[in-house]
Amino acid sequence: MKLSKLALFSLALWVATVATFAWFFVRGSTAAGTDGRTAVVLQVAERDLVLTEMRGLLTATHGILQGVSANDMKQVAAAARTGGMNAAADVNPALMAKLPLPFKELGMGVHHRMDDIAAAAENGKPAPEIMGMLTDTMSSCIACHASWQLQSDGT
Repeated sequence: MKLSKLALFSLALWVATVATFAWFFVRGSTAAGTDGRTAVVLQVAERDLVLTEMRGLLTATHGILQGVSANDMKQVAAAARTGGMNAAADVNPALMAKLPLPFKELGMGVHHRMDDIAAAAENGKPAPEIMGMLTDTMSSCIACHASWQLQSDGT
């Protein structure tokens, strides 16, 4: 009898732990923002890392635009690859847990679409199609910046 109660308690504790982790994975570390957006609250180093990644995506976008303008699909592919999934490969799981699910979905979607742009350029897709893909990708960037702000918790 005692063993079954211990097993039941252990199972309940495991379920509560998984549920708590899932709740934080979806919600992230958020607070009310200062301008109507939701603030994602991160440590200073984590905030700097996310902002560095965003600047990398902006640099990749600039390289894609330069390549399309020069009709240089090798440059388009190379620039897009710098913003692809490899750019998000080494993200700390603790940081990912702090990011709300919609933020993660937008960010990972952008990285995937950068890889799609690179593949399209490598496969000889025409410049207008590449520009359409980039426009769709930028819609996610705009949606993210319209919804979220990054705040530091001071640590």
